[in-house]
Amino acid sequence: MNCQRLTQFRQSAYQLLGQAKDATFELMDAVLLTRSISSFAELTLSPVFRRRWSSIYEALEDSRPQSEELSRLYSAQIPQNHPKRVLLAGDHTDWPRPEAVTLKERTYEHSTQGISGGKPVTRGQGYSTLAWIPEALGWLVR
Repeated sequence: MNCQRLTQFRQSAYQLLGQAKDATFELMDAVLLTRSISSFAELTLSPVFRRRWSSIYEALEDSRPQSEELSRLYSAQIPQNHPKRVLLAGDHTDWPRPEAVTLKERTYEHSTQGISGGKPVTRGQGYSTLAWIPEALGWLVR
């Protein structure tokens, strides 16, 4: 049952990725399966990313995911009979890119390494993840 549900979820998500969905989907799998990522090129070494390294950049440039529809799909995974209190886990990771002055999405990010002068801030990109923790698993983290 769970395998069928996962397959259906993945197929639904795949349909919402827009152009370059094959490469984007493989890139998503590579991100999920790679323990520590220091560069895009490193993702191309993942066995689930079966394309040339330049495909990563093309996928990111061409993909236009339907973000509202994806949010609905993600939200639909929470059972209707969930408890009144929902446990969410969040993470924010900074990717320092201080020298990338042409990077359009570059912002100021809180960082454990900081920049010169010991300030806990860096210029770069931030990536956030929010996950719903099913109650059966949530009891384990208390």
